[in-house]
Amino acid sequence: MKLLEIFKKLKMMTLLTETNLVALLYLVLSGTYLLVLPALVYFYLKNRWYVASSIERLIMYLLVFLSFPGMLLLSPFLNFRPKRRILKA
Repeated sequence: MKLLEIFKKLKMMTLLTETNLVALLYLVLSGTYLLVLPALVYFYLKNRWYVASSIERLIMYLLVFLSFPGMLLLSPFLNFRPKRRILKA
């Protein structure tokens, strides 16, 4: 009996308990949703915005809609304005 109680106490002291694993999973998923997915969508939009077909443009709008909170987080740091045209006079 005493050995079983010691084992339970040791199990509770480990860092990878179920609670910590769930918290880590939430952290990874929220980081992916708020930072990684919007960054990928931004770069995809930058590369394909002017050459996309109508179906692809609908997919772009869907991706922006799904990752909107992350887009708001990243928007102050990213700048995708068009490059200046060089006019020959």
